[in-house]
Amino acid sequence: MANRAVLLVFLVVASYFVVVINGSGGALTLSSSKLIHRYSEEAKALWVSRSGNVDVKWPKKNSLEYFELLVRNDLTKKKKKKTRQNMKLVNHYDLLFPSRGSQTLFFGNDLAWLHYTWIDIGTPNVSFMVALDAGSDLLWVPCDCINCAPFSATYYNNTMLDKDLSEYNPSLSNTSKNLPCSHHLCKLGTNCKGPKEPCPYIVDYSSENTSTSGFLVEDKLHLASVSDHATKNHVQASVILGCGRIQSGSYLDGAAPDGVMGLGLGDISVPSLLAKAGLIQNSFSICFDENDSGRILFGDEVFATQQSTPFLPFAGKSDDYFVGLEHYCVGSFCLKLTQFQALVDSGTSFTYLPTEVYEKIVFEFDKQVNATRIHLQDSPFEYCYNASSQELHSIPSMRLMFTMNRSYPIHNPLLTDSENQAFSNFCLTLLPTDGEYGIIGQNFMKGYRLVFDRENLKLGWSKSNCQDINGNQAQLKPPSNDGSPNPLPTTDQQSIPNTRAVPPAVAKRASSNSSVAVPQQIPSWLGLMITLVLLVFCLPVT
Repeated sequence: MANRAVLLVFLVVASYFVVVINGSGGALTLSSSKLIHRYSEEAKALWVSRSGNVDVKWPKKNSLEYFELLVRNDLTKKKKKKTRQNMKLVNHYDLLFPSRGSQTLFFGNDLAWLHYTWIDIGTPNVSFMVALDAGSDLLWVPCDCINCAPFSATYYNNTMLDKDLSEYNPSLSNTSKNLPCSHHLCKLGTNCKGPKEPCPYIVDYSSENTSTSGFLVEDKLHLASVSDHATKNHVQASVILGCGRIQSGSYLDGAAPDGVMGLGLGDISVPSLLAKAGLIQNSFSICFDENDSGRILFGDEVFATQQSTPFLPFAGKSDDYFVGLEHYCVGSFCLKLTQFQALVDSGTSFTYLPTEVYEKIVFEFDKQVNATRIHLQDSPFEYCYNASSQELHSIPSMRLMFTMNRSYPIHNPLLTDSENQAFSNFCLTLLPTDGEYGIIGQNFMKGYRLVFDRENLKLGWSKSNCQDINGNQAQLKPPSNDGSPNPLPTTDQQSIPNTRAVPPAVAKRASSNSSVAVPQQIPSWLGLMITLVLLVFCLPVT
């Protein structure tokens, strides 16, 4: 008993080791470390010399008081450790999702082939149906509008949209406040007349003439979590959002009429703000199923059975979710790609390839497909076909091969429009771009649970129907009759668009010098020395 108690506590008076590496011979020289028991005579002498108190009360070795002090010290240490753990876990949730539910919604061509979710903002809360965009950072909603899209649900001619859209008014929210120009997240602060003025913003997107502008505000985003007992907990998180007064381009023509939730790597994005506040792990997942619904979860993490590939810097910057592609395969044919990168972007309707790569892929697809090529007027896709129901079963498969030979099969690279039971028209949903990189759009994300692990800078994926996430699908569903504006869609909306598909919605970023810091590897000899020193601390003392 005495030996065990003595083992637990030591006073380190002088502990150091010096490693001297000879430039030619690499020899190591270690100094000794001296350990002194907390209640030894030597420790008492040291205490007296430092405090000057010669009358200090010191327990006699192996006395009852001696062991009581050791046990008391042990309990104090455990209590402090527990307190530190509780502080670390305070306000931390495994998963968070919008308070109206984790569902994502899809309306096909009526709302520009993007995926949406309902969120609540402000006090009292107001609902907005925002597009999910991993290619930009800012959360913005129409606000104090000068030029915004129509809010009437009937304008969009989709029976699934059974509720009018909303306009945000910061003056009506008790928790809203303007973001001042002096704030470190105000990028246009130099354009302000004074530091306390509202911070202006403008975001230009790669879609032609598409932008949003206004001013930034801070308000509450309403979220929810589910406990182990299936209890739905409400969480209010402070976020920064754009009061979008003026929209242009695609945002006036059916794309994201009620705003955009940017999910990018920038400091102002919702995932970044939630992680910085300690609410979640620095990650999120999106899942789009084959029935055109899905889920979004903040704090979701890559698990062991998922495949993954690292996010890579592009043009020296790590601002977006770029991944490396080594091959693009059509059937048994695989086109080797050299130093090819693609942006993973849920805010892009379809998938884009640089023209040179695109032409090789569609040529190979056309060679392998057993169907009659046709031209469909007003379709954005070049490679469309008419096929019998039997021929549809012989469509060549497609898959992407990421870095380190990670395979990513494309579940359905086609859009199909059935003329009748015997014949169908279908198009390959690939588009060319003049850019130097590809874009993996939401159509190639279907059938996968994609985890954007921002902490470890990697993309994880696994097949999913979006109902099996976390093994607790029942817990992730909001209660029935909770006021959710839309049920999950159940009909297949895959039909060939008769208007131009929405091009990449990637926000143009201001130039910055951001980079990813790579920790230096600890030399093996140093790790061994540290291990030896730690072992010395654990040796029993008699």
